[in-house]
Amino acid sequence: MSKARVGVIGCGTISGIYFQNMTKLSSIEVVACADLVPERAAAVQARYPGVRATTAEELLADPSIDIAVNLTQPGSHYGVMKAGILSGKHVYGEKPLCATSEQAAELLSLADEAGLRVGGAPDTFLGAGIQTCRQLIDDGVIGAPVAATAFMTNHGHESWHPDPAFYYKTGAGPMLDMGPYYLTALVNLMGPAVSVSGSAAITFPERTITSNPLSGTKIAVEVATHVAGTVNFANGAIATVVTTFDVWAANLPRVEIYGTEGSLSVPDPNTYDGPIRVWIQSSGEWVDVPVTKPFSENSRGLGVADMAHGIANDQPHSANGGVAAHVLEIMQAFGCSSDSGTRIDLATTCERPVTLSLPG
Repeated sequence: MSKARVGVIGCGTISGIYFQNMTKLSSIEVVACADLVPERAAAVQARYPGVRATTAEELLADPSIDIAVNLTQPGSHYGVMKAGILSGKHVYGEKPLCATSEQAAELLSLADEAGLRVGGAPDTFLGAGIQTCRQLIDDGVIGAPVAATAFMTNHGHESWHPDPAFYYKTGAGPMLDMGPYYLTALVNLMGPAVSVSGSAAITFPERTITSNPLSGTKIAVEVATHVAGTVNFANGAIATVVTTFDVWAANLPRVEIYGTEGSLSVPDPNTYDGPIRVWIQSSGEWVDVPVTKPFSENSRGLGVADMAHGIANDQPHSANGGVAAHVLEIMQAFGCSSDSGTRIDLATTCERPVTLSLPG
C-alpha cells in the first residue's frame, strides 16, 4: 500500500509529538510543514530532513499532498480546514474541529461534496487503554451502560505554558480544550448523545501568567472556566461531566462507566495507556485489567494514520468529522443550557466510532 503524503500546518507546542509519531507510522509520509512563524517550520525541517518547510499557501497548492493536518490555534481551525478542503485535500484537525456547529456542518458538507475525508482529534480513544475498555463494554463485562462520570479538574495553563492566553479566549476554555478527550471517550464507549443540561461560569475574570517568558502578564478571560452538567445518551445512559480550570486539586476519577452488572474505571482519556479497573457484581471487588490493544505510548497522529488507512482500504476511519462535529455540539450545549436555563436537545448525531483497524 502506498503511503498517503501529509502536510502539516502549525508547528507549535503540540506539533512535536505529532511529527515524532507521524514520521514513523506506516500508512503516512510527512513531506511538508508550514507555520506563521517561519523559524518554527525551519526547525522541523532541520530535525526531519524529509519534511520540507514552506508556507501554508504553497502546502495547500501542492497537488502531491493528500492530507492536510491542521495543528494551528483554535481560532484558526475553521479557516485552515476549509482552505484544505477547497484545495482538494483530505483534512485532519486538532480539537476542537472549529468554533461552532454551523462551521462544522459546512466543513462536512464541503468535504462530502468533494469526496474528501474529515478527521479530528482527539485520537487518544484509539489508544490501547480506551480501546481495551471498548472491548470490555462490547463483550458485556459490566452489562449495559446506565451511567457515567467524567471529571477534568486543574487550575489552568498559566503556570507552565509559554503562551497560555489563547486557552482563555473564544474557542477555548476547559470545555473546548479538554472536553473533547472526555466526551469523545464517552461517545466511543456508549454511542451518541441526545441532550445536555449545563451550568457555566467565569470564576476569575483575570488570570496572571507565572510561566516564562511572559511571567506577570495579565489575561482577560473571555470564556467560562468552570463548566458542569449532565449528558443524556441515546442508549439511555446519563453522564455527569465537569471541566474546570478553577480547581487546585481533586480526588475525583477521570472517567467511569457504570453498567447493569458492574463498573469500569477508564484511564485518563488524555493518554493512550491504562490503568483499567473493573468491579463485577459476582466478585464484589475491583480488579486490575491488563491492556490488550496496541498503541499504549503517546501516539498523537494515530488518527491521521488511521484515516489514511481507511482511505486506502475504502473503510471508515474512527476519529472522523462526524464524531468531532457531534462532540463539538455537545460541548457548546453546556453553555447554551447555562445561558437559557433549559435542557438542550442536540441536532446532530453520529455513528459510534468503529474500533481501530490500523495494524499495531
